Amino acid sequence: MSEPGYRPPLSYKDPSFLDRSEARSVRILSEYLQPLSVLRKQRIHDTVVFFGSARIQETGPLSRYYHEARELARLVTTWSDALPDATRRFVVTTGGGPGIMEAANRGAMDAGGKSIGLNIALPFEQHPNPYISRELTFEFHYFFMRKFWFAYLAKVLVVFPGGFGTLDELTELLTLVQTKKLDKNMLIILYGSDFWNKVINFKAMAEFGVISESDLNLFEWADDPASAQKIIQDRLTEWYLAPYCALPRAEQHTPAISHTRN
Repeated sequence: MSEPGYRPPLSYKDPSFLDRSEARSVRILSEYLQPLSVLRKQRIHDTVVFFGSARIQETGPLSRYYHEARELARLVTTWSDALPDATRRFVVTTGGGPGIMEAANRGAMDAGGKSIGLNIALPFEQHPNPYISRELTFEFHYFFMRKFWFAYLAKVLVVFPGGFGTLDELTELLTLVQTKKLDKNMLIILYGSDFWNKVINFKAMAEFGVISESDLNLFEWADDPASAQKIIQDRLTEWYLAPYCALPRAEQHTPAISHTRN
């Protein structure tokens, strides 16, 4: 028997319900709608995504990649923040954790710009780094929703040396580009040719016929921040800025979040 005046909590405010398997669809939808709301409010138009190992630190055997990721993110942010646009374009985005992710968020902060962190709750390694813009720090439970947000607004993917997670993210985005499931131009840069040529033999894959020879053109290579920035700036100007800037002003304000097929 209920106490007099007892009122049960509203279902959408009841943690005991929201944490149950029956509410999984609500949790998944929340990981779509909450970032969508924030990114629209912040007028984030598109992103430059940095992937790479959480284990590469500021000091150590692979520390050059930490410093070069930081410098490249600084260059990208300095350039993008100078663009004559009312929206935030080509915002540095990472997985939100340590290592290469931290370096990229830190580089954006060095330039005085904002950056996004799409963190994932894991039992080890992953925790939000202190260089992400606070209002653009997100926490995900579902890997696939986090991957969706990596792909949805990205115009550039810069892949630094990394492990299983980096390989997973790289190959998934390559597959989406290869199969044309992304209805946009996507620049993929493999940063660190010494590393990537040892880890993945792309030419052998083409020779064995498991990918096409033309698939080797789905990505480009860079080994220093200045070269990578030049590739990024040239491609984005060609694909997005030149035709965009040529439009009459009234036609320039297209919806910020509309870059994949439904």
